[in-house]
Amino acid sequence: MNPPEPRAPKVTVAIPTYNRAKYLRQTLAGLAAQRFPRDHVEVLVIDNNSTDDTAAAVAAFADVWPAPRRVVETRQGLDHARNRAVAEARGEIIVFGDDDILVEPDWLAQIAAPLLADASARRIGAVGGEVVPVFPDGLPDWVREWHAPLAFRPDAGPLEARHSPMGANLAFPRWVFERLGLFHTELDRAAGNYFSGGDSEMVRRVRAAGLEVWFAPGAAVRHQMPASRTTFRYAARHAFDSARSRVIDRAGQPGAFAYLAGRLVANGLKAAGFALLAVINAIVLRTGAAKKALVRAWRSCGYLYQIPRSLLGRM
Repeated sequence: MNPPEPRAPKVTVAIPTYNRAKYLRQTLAGLAAQRFPRDHVEVLVIDNNSTDDTAAAVAAFADVWPAPRRVVETRQGLDHARNRAVAEARGEIIVFGDDDILVEPDWLAQIAAPLLADASARRIGAVGGEVVPVFPDGLPDWVREWHAPLAFRPDAGPLEARHSPMGANLAFPRWVFERLGLFHTELDRAAGNYFSGGDSEMVRRVRAAGLEVWFAPGAAVRHQMPASRTTFRYAARHAFDSARSRVIDRAGQPGAFAYLAGRLVANGLKAAGFALLAVINAIVLRTGAAKKALVRAWRSCGYLYQIPRSLLGRM
């Protein structure tokens, strides 16, 4: 039996991906099991120059209705992939998910519900769901505190300004991009770096426009964290690059010069202090505490590296 003639979808699920075919297959399997009207959803896989068998992973779901559509984005970077998804999407709502999330059958219905209900009022500019990290290979104690779930509230509703949902599970109405523009392509990761911040910068723009940002606890996803993401090398590089992306983001905001100049001094002191703490912990054989202190020192080094470059760029 052939699938019915597709109607214009109300929801586009966009999955940017880069060389993670193993996990992508699991994500697509979860999407194929969604309890959501099939003629009102499309699935886009934005392949950001993958060299593994990503194409085969998508093709394996060709008989699913609706079948995921693979689009190759040659400009490297997560936000280039996100922006390509916005250009390709046919839905009124665009839901972004990471390529390694595990979803329950009602995930899509839960995250789309506030925006579908708000379609005419246009008060809500973004909806996020909880991202629960899972560790199939185990979680070392020294990195545990950096991987806590973000359960902001027990019921669906607006978030306080100090809270920002994660880009691994985040939905926007299409008109937000038409009104506010696309993702900032300098802020998120590309091959060779671990930048982050394109999602939080977009959320900040949404709030600056007077729109609400909601949290939907029923739209939780499990975010897979393999052993490679719990190593000292990964944690240190992620801390360094995350600090750099925060500086780049802040440099474009009012009052940036004074703020970043102050951060430069503060992080110089922090880098020295955390490095000393790491040495002390190493001497007394507290290996985990030494690693944590070194990661924090390396985060401060990310600020020290990027702040002068961003400040000089503004002159």
